[in-house]
Amino acid sequence: MRLAACWLATLALAGAAAAADENNDLDLIPKSEAPTSREEAASPTSRGNQRLFIENALTLTTPRNDLLVPSPPPLPPSWDERLFADARFEYPLAPNASITYSGRLNLVLQDDLGFPNRGNVNHDLREIYASVEPARRVYLDAGRINVKSGVAYGFNPTDYFKAFAVIDPLSADPSVLREDRLGTLMARTQRVGETGSISALYAPKVTDPSPVAEDPYRGFNPLFGRTNGTNRWLVKASQRLNEELSPEALVYHEGSHWHFGTNVTTSVGQSVVAYLEWSGGRRLGIIDEALAFGRETGTIPPLVPDVITQGGEEHFQSQVAVGASYTTENKITFNLEYQYNQAGFSRSDWDRWFALGQGRPDSSPIVRELWYIRSYAADRQEPLQRHGIFLRADWVDFLVPKLELTGFVLMDAQNGSTLMQLEADYARTDLWTFGVLAGGTTGGRRSNFGSLPRANSILFKVMRYF
Repeated sequence: MRLAACWLATLALAGAAAAADENNDLDLIPKSEAPTSREEAASPTSRGNQRLFIENALTLTTPRNDLLVPSPPPLPPSWDERLFADARFEYPLAPNASITYSGRLNLVLQDDLGFPNRGNVNHDLREIYASVEPARRVYLDAGRINVKSGVAYGFNPTDYFKAFAVIDPLSADPSVLREDRLGTLMARTQRVGETGSISALYAPKVTDPSPVAEDPYRGFNPLFGRTNGTNRWLVKASQRLNEELSPEALVYHEGSHWHFGTNVTTSVGQSVVAYLEWSGGRRLGIIDEALAFGRETGTIPPLVPDVITQGGEEHFQSQVAVGASYTTENKITFNLEYQYNQAGFSRSDWDRWFALGQGRPDSSPIVRELWYIRSYAADRQEPLQRHGIFLRADWVDFLVPKLELTGFVLMDAQNGSTLMQLEADYARTDLWTFGVLAGGTTGGRRSNFGSLPRANSILFKVMRYF
């Protein structure tokens, strides 16, 4: 807890200056105005969305050796070396049409991965889709698209296409994970008006769902089992009610389940934006949902009993993120957010999880089932904790120009354990950027983050832009 308090104090002290300049991070939160351009994407005729860079990233990890519930193998590698080329291109095909590609080619070396090995090279196909504007402010898209929804910063209940989409993340920052993830095969239409917008999309099932533990030797597999394992559709609309308020409503359908959501932002003065994001629908608790998915994908054998449950029945359950963003004149942006996941672990769920796994060998089927539940929640990018507090700070031009400092703390409000990350990026020139990222967890042995097998990690990176 002392370490967590120090991190919180570091983030808080960064905001000593007052009042109000807007910076780029604040732009990530939708303004309380009607949209004037295409939702979630530039116009098909825009050429301002080109990006190509090469990055080398070395990660060193310190394991936690005093786990009450041992983590089944494989354990996180002690070191991980990645060299990758990351590209996003948007090519105009006609004055009103374009094609977009976003992907990453990876060369991977690890302490537990030999070389040469078929797992050394893989490709993440994030997006590839065609766009056309048949009429003014009407857009049609088809292909693999990374659809992002939500106004919150640490947890997005209405970001329905985030589940299973993140592959081998280098950062735990939610803003990074929203970008560096797989898109979904879909057809989408959007209409952007003067005072509101509406969009609808359909994502078909193209293969059976993939297990949570994906084959590490994926190569050039597009992993459609992660993104298109079931039929899904989404409709969302926003309407400006006044100069300060432009709420968004969402209706989402997956399999046999309906979910409803809303996003609301409003300005408080000139330097604060408050926001609320909510989603609700009938579903199982996260434990029962994970075990059902494990059996569906064959990860958990049919005859293995459920060692833990949250009742096994569906109920209407809500997820909420409410918070505010504050930007100072010193180019510091703060986000403070409360997160609630009704389907997450209660205190009694945690007590049973530790009681069932404590003292068992890491090869025990019970231990594997218990950790599978946690892996499932992580892959869905869904908080395992029922109540969480998220604080993030981003300081542009920290001490010197072109040095950006970013950090966040996510606290499980039920047991006080924390997940933390601090990152510094220095743009030495327009072409070269150097960075370091340190992450860690704190908490007791019977806490959420204090029971994870990875205690601390540090990443060193060099990026060359073209």
